[in-house]
Amino acid sequence: MKNIPVIIQSLISVTLIILILIQAKGVGLGRAWGGGGEFYKSRRGVEKIIFNLTVLFAVLFLASSILNIILA
Repeated sequence: MKNIPVIIQSLISVTLIILILIQAKGVGLGRAWGGGGEFYKSRRGVEKIIFNLTVLFAVLFLASSILNIILA
């Protein structure tokens, strides 16, 4: 019973890693601080879905981490 939260967190983390890896290339740390001189491009279609899923799984990972700390 104690292993269930750890297993859930592991599955969430693997899914989050996969979602991060399949996102579009070329979006590095330089873009986070306005570097690169590229034009603004909005996300559309599958790219937007993958981005939203990445945010969702990041929040789920944070919540599962907090839950594991509370249950420990």
